[in-house]
Amino acid sequence: MHPLPSHESLVDELRELRRRGLPGLRHCARDSLRQAAAAAGLCTGEQDEQSGIEDLLGAAVRRLAGGHPVRDDDSCDPLARAAAHTFGIFPARRGVPGTDRRKAAAGVYGVTTERFRKSQERDVVAELAEAVLAVAREACVRETAGPRAGGPWAGGPQELPTPPTTPPAHATPAAAGVPPQRPPHPGARPGAAAPAGRITVRVCPIELVRDVDILVSSENTFLEMSKTFRSTVSGALRRAAALRDASGEIVDDVLARELGVWLRTHGRSGVPVRPGTVVATSSGALAAQGVRRIHHAAIAAPVGDGERYHVTPAVLAEAVRASFELARREADFLSLPMSSICFPLMGTGRGGLSVETAARGLLGAVRQELRRDPSWSVLVVTPEESHARMLMAASSAR
Repeated sequence: MHPLPSHESLVDELRELRRRGLPGLRHCARDSLRQAAAAAGLCTGEQDEQSGIEDLLGAAVRRLAGGHPVRDDDSCDPLARAAAHTFGIFPARRGVPGTDRRKAAAGVYGVTTERFRKSQERDVVAELAEAVLAVAREACVRETAGPRAGGPWAGGPQELPTPPTTPPAHATPAAAGVPPQRPPHPGARPGAAAPAGRITVRVCPIELVRDVDILVSSENTFLEMSKTFRSTVSGALRRAAALRDASGEIVDDVLARELGVWLRTHGRSGVPVRPGTVVATSSGALAAQGVRRIHHAAIAAPVGDGERYHVTPAVLAEAVRASFELARREADFLSLPMSSICFPLMGTGRGGLSVETAARGLLGAVRQELRRDPSWSVLVVTPEESHARMLMAASSAR
C-alpha cells in the first residue's frame, strides 16, 4: 500500500499551484501531489507525472461535485465549480493567469476577488486537498482489498438468534422478478452486505461494519454531528472516522469538518436544511474498513430547547430515497465501484419515533427503492437484539 502525504503538505503545494496554474506544475513543489497520484495509480514515474497529477486533480474536483459532471453553470456544486476555475481544470481556464482564474472563482460565490481570496479560497484549497487524499486512499483500499478473516464485520458481530425455521441472517428479497436498472460495477464487492436486491438485518454497531460501501448516519436538520463521546450513531461514526496521531489524539475530525465546509459553501451554517436532505462526505479512517462514503441524513428537527427532536416516517422515507439517489450518482460519476449500503435504525432518538414505527418506515422505504433499482444490497444494523427482532418482523410483514 502506497504511503499518503499529509493534508497540510498538499494544501501548501496546491496554494503554489493555484498561483502558477497547471502549465507551471513542473516549476512547483509537487512531492506530495506526486505521492498521491502514485498511490491512486495515476503515475509511475517522471514520464507520466504531469498527466497523472492533472488526472488526480480532475478526479478530486469531480468528487467535490458530489457525482455530478463539473460544468460552469448553476447546476454544478459551487465548491467544485470554484475549484475548477481556481486551478484551471476547465479546459478553457488551463492557461489563464491566476488573477483571472481567481476572479472567475469569486464570481461563483458572487463576492469580490479580495473577499474570495481571504475566505472561500481557503476552503476550496483545503477541500480539494481532502478530495485528493480520498481519491488516493480509496485506490489503495481497492488495491489491498481481499477476503477478511471473520467475515465482513469486525468484532465478531452477533447474529440474531432465531427459530429453526428462520435463517440466522435475515435476508428478504425486495424486488423479485424486476430486472436490474444498473449493472454491477466491475470493482464491486459481491456479498459484503447481502445478495443484490435483498435486505439483511444484523446485530452490530454501525461503526464496526466492514466492506460495505456506504454507511448512513442519522443527523439533525442543522447537520451538526453528535459529540465524539456520545453513544449515538452520529457520535460513533464521527469518532471512528477521525484521523488520530500515534498518541490517539484526534488530528482531523474528518466528518464534522467536511460537513462544516458543505454548510459554509451552501450558505447553510446555523440554518436548518430541509428534513430528508442527505449530504455525502468521505469516510476518513473508516476507509481502512472498506467503507467508501458516509451519507449524513438530516431527519431530526430540534424541538424547543433542543433536548427533543421531531421525526416523521415521511422524512425517514425521503432520506432513504435521497441516499439511494446520491449513491447512484456517486457510483456513476465518481467511478466508485459501489453496490452496498448500510442503514442504522434511524429516527428513534430523543422524542423521535417508536422503534416499531421507525423499523416499519425504514424497511418500507428501502424495499421501495430496491424495487426501483435492485442492483444494491442493503444491510440494516442495530446494537440491540430487541430492536433487531422488530426490524426482522417488519421486514417479514410485507
